[in-house]
Amino acid sequence: MIRPPGFRAVAFETNPRGDARLDPEARRHVAAALGIASEWAHATQVHGADVAVADRPGSVGEADGIVTLLAGLPVVVATADCVPIAFEADGAVAVAHAGWRGVLAGVVEATIAAMTELGAPPRRAAVGPAIGPCCYEVGPEVLDAFAPHLGRTTWGTPSVDLPGAVAARLERAGIPTWRSPRCTRTDPELASWRGGDETRRQVTVAWR
Repeated sequence: MIRPPGFRAVAFETNPRGDARLDPEARRHVAAALGIASEWAHATQVHGADVAVADRPGSVGEADGIVTLLAGLPVVVATADCVPIAFEADGAVAVAHAGWRGVLAGVVEATIAAMTELGAPPRRAAVGPAIGPCCYEVGPEVLDAFAPHLGRTTWGTPSVDLPGAVAARLERAGIPTWRSPRCTRTDPELASWRGGDETRRQVTVAWR
């Protein structure tokens, strides 16, 4: 489990027993480790930029960002190469799921805007483990969209620094940002879709 330094109530669970959004046993395991409620607000993630406001546990429908003002209600996204983001504010927390499509659609900016509209602009953000430029080979249409956040894989092909692109958007918005250095594709403790994990997921949880 990763707890970003300085964050009061954010965790990236790196070895969940299944998808803890949906599996009650896995969720109880994570909740017990964190000392939080075992009923969470979660979304059907669609690689877009819609942001939901959660006021109760359970599904908020299709969304890639979740904000809550409710103390004691954990909000969660699941990832297995995409970038998880957690936000802290005075009186609110949020999480977001950012794949390349979601980043281009504006999920980072949409989550910031949703928190701000609720009177709780984010004070800081944490970017969790995601696939790094060492491994994130993509086609030319994606490369063109992500300049200057480009790199090369360890096998020599063009790649995108997706976590770097997310962090740059947060910093451009004036939000102090912590970023995990771990790559989901190369770290054996982490789930990676490109590494063959079809069911296992990281979960990113924020609560207040």
